[in-house]
Amino acid sequence: MGQFKVGKITHYYDKIGVAVVELSGDLAVGEKIKFVRGGEDLFEQPIESIQVEHEQKQSASKGETVGLKVIQEAKEGADVYKIQ
Repeated sequence: MGQFKVGKITHYYDKIGVAVVELSGDLAVGEKIKFVRGGEDLFEQPIESIQVEHEQKQSASKGETVGLKVIQEAKEGADVYKIQ
């Protein structure tokens, strides 16, 4: 099972459970991701929702900034990895 970095969390909205992620790789709804901070795995989850500028998307590309609904608190500065 491989994994590679696809972004970094730049902000977290705790009231709505959304992490803002600057992408360095492509992501799509249905893929599984993992959050890592300081070398420590925080949690894994499937992507259920991607938003770009408050618009629902099925996928997003490298260079975009997206909002991801997360199942746990996600710290700013955490890296986001796609799990294959």
